[in-house]
Amino acid sequence: MEIGMKKMTGLSFEQALERVPELLKTEGFGVLTRIDVKDTLKQKIDVDFRRYTILGACNPKLAHQALGQELGFGVLMPCNVVVWEGDDGKAVVTAVDPMQTVAAGAQTMRPLVEEIRTRLSRVIAQV
Repeated sequence: MEIGMKKMTGLSFEQALERVPELLKTEGFGVLTRIDVKDTLKQKIDVDFRRYTILGACNPKLAHQALGQELGFGVLMPCNVVVWEGDDGKAVVTAVDPMQTVAAGAQTMRPLVEEIRTRLSRVIAQV
């Protein structure tokens, strides 16, 4: 099962971590949180893990619009974009696919969710 929108890149982990926030910015997103999973797992449970960072991205205009339609939408925010180092040393970038996370019955939210998906898809395509 494929989760989210994924792209295998030719970039190093560091290059991708530098590029993704810039691309998110061009689509109106800012990075609110940055979680270093490798470091966190080492500190919390003393295990080694590959380089893996979760970026919590938010587009304030779209977030405001979503919350205006449905206050419960906040459980889906921010939009996570993940960068990890593949076995080949190249970065893999995956963004949440809001079409996978929003219930099919939420038809009133569909146009907004599709816009969010379109913007995140463009980011992934440009990495």
